[in-house]
Amino acid sequence: MNRRHFLSLASAATGYSVLIKADNLAAAELPSHGEITEGFDVIAPPKAKTGGYRLEPHMTLVDLACDVFVAGGGMSGVCAAISAARNGAKVVLVQDRSRLGGNASSEVKMHIVGANQARPGWRESGLIEEFRIEDAVNNPQRTWELWDLLLYDKVKSEPNITLLLDTVLFDVETKRNSIQSVLARSDKTEHLYRIKSKMYLDCTGDSRLALEAGADMVWGREARSEHNESLALEKPDEQTLGSSILFTSRDFGAPIPFKAPKWARKVTKEHLRFRGVRSWEYGYWWIEWGGKLNTIRDNERIRFELLSIVMGVWDYIKNSGEHPTSANWGMDWVGMLPGKRESRRIIGDYMLSQNDLLGLNPDFEDAVAIGGWPMDDHPPGGFDAYDQKPYVQIKTPEVYNIPLRSLYSRNISNLMMAGRNISATHVAFCSTRVMATCSVMGQAAGAAAALCAKQKLTPRELYQNKAKLADLQQTLLRDDQAIKNRRSTDPKDIARTAKVSASASVEATKPENVINGITRNPAKQLDHCWAAALTNAGTWLQLAWDKPQTLSRLQLTFDTGFDRELTLTSQNAFNGRMIRGVQPETVKNYKLLYRTAAGQWKELVTVADNYQRINRHEFASIKTDAIRLEIAETNGAELARVFEVRCYA
Repeated sequence: MNRRHFLSLASAATGYSVLIKADNLAAAELPSHGEITEGFDVIAPPKAKTGGYRLEPHMTLVDLACDVFVAGGGMSGVCAAISAARNGAKVVLVQDRSRLGGNASSEVKMHIVGANQARPGWRESGLIEEFRIEDAVNNPQRTWELWDLLLYDKVKSEPNITLLLDTVLFDVETKRNSIQSVLARSDKTEHLYRIKSKMYLDCTGDSRLALEAGADMVWGREARSEHNESLALEKPDEQTLGSSILFTSRDFGAPIPFKAPKWARKVTKEHLRFRGVRSWEYGYWWIEWGGKLNTIRDNERIRFELLSIVMGVWDYIKNSGEHPTSANWGMDWVGMLPGKRESRRIIGDYMLSQNDLLGLNPDFEDAVAIGGWPMDDHPPGGFDAYDQKPYVQIKTPEVYNIPLRSLYSRNISNLMMAGRNISATHVAFCSTRVMATCSVMGQAAGAAAALCAKQKLTPRELYQNKAKLADLQQTLLRDDQAIKNRRSTDPKDIARTAKVSASASVEATKPENVINGITRNPAKQLDHCWAAALTNAGTWLQLAWDKPQTLSRLQLTFDTGFDRELTLTSQNAFNGRMIRGVQPETVKNYKLLYRTAAGQWKELVTVADNYQRINRHEFASIKTDAIRLEIAETNGAELARVFEVRCYA
């Protein structure tokens, strides 16, 4: 058994989980990783020669081909790449850092937030939920580098993804408003990559791919009249939100002195009038600066100013006398990479605006993802604007949908985008920019790009072909993407024609809820799941058909506690609102059985120690008129809860 086969079996047993504990295996049983090792020969061919590119005679030119090319390995890029790969596309993912995750990585340490911070029950599902659950279970100690490793594992465990770390895209070849190929370079390995793809995804944040391709873009804040936005400025400008540098500290149990460097800012109580210092284990997003400059070109100056403010704030905490309980606290990490909020945005066929987020415009027929963070604007002066509050938040009435037309370029036919650079006004961007929203946009764009590559469509043609658009939406719903006001109607799902029964049901839940196409409940309610108490007599859910069906795949959706927040954070107060481990509502141990032609129940799958929301099972085809899910144990909750059962031939 090679490593890839082992991981696929692990995935079948525990949903999407592929993290394994090798210490449970004898040395002779350790799976080989031949397939992954062989992949390195693709990105560093042993017999390749230098001089293949005339402008770089000492670099080795390597040609790669794929279906979907993804530039940028932040949360949107990781989700886009994995989504495209799991939907059958061959993917090349290029990241200019040595680790994945962008602002969520250990280089910046910004915790991921999204719709559920303002709306309990609307925690983002899909890939970002899979990652969050995996991290909570396997990283209860909240180590950021293990989050980096989790993302690396998720990407490297996808056989359809070729990952190029420490690699920077620097040139694009276009023809008739279509990208033909891209050039990327890795100076650490002295390789140049010429990559040809069918679809190209810009998840760089700064829109570097779009810039090189000649895509239409916008920078700064629009005028109020341009999109009829009451929150916009009377006149446009080129100012943006600034960048931030975070730090962490801990109690060392003995006095820790601190002497600020000479270049540190001198911070006073007046500077902090609107910026609270209540704890200092994790600080502070409001150490923000650079919005009046060019956040790309002036990044080095912005880094220096942010570090000078960090040092000044810490000097104030330690030495002003205002915070004597900080005596035993010392810094144990300071970021050196500014966490960037805003720069270029790519113009698509539709520009998302304030009125869309407020629900004043009709819903989108091409909705593919949700947002829900408030419209959260910051003064461009950042910390220097100390006489102003560091943010102004306008809550949206509900979560809102994001259309496919905001995820592709209006003038480059095979260019898509996901993340903070989507087609949105500055006002709308102030909500869509947060990383959980970027993640679900990445999942949507990745699935759309895979479909376009397979069907030989441009994204605009995908939008115009309503049958294909519906296929995309159903694919996203199957993959646990949340789309407001949409439910699964997948015609391939045989479960939808079944009669559903159960051993018992708690009040307000029905067995047939598992085929109603809705996979989340309103906050603190059980409207759209089946729930039953665990009993010694057995707790089961059954799907039966009038005549035998051929099945080879089953998909189960369990409850993972969407009423709570869940993310990796260094802020203790924020962490206190979460369960950093297995979520108690989730079904832990269960069996799947099917009824034979003789009327006997035969075991199909047995799962122990599950903690994921989505569990997919593939097996040799069977013919049956009924399947049964027997639940033996949850991870702590009294009720067993199931949102959905899907069955496929």
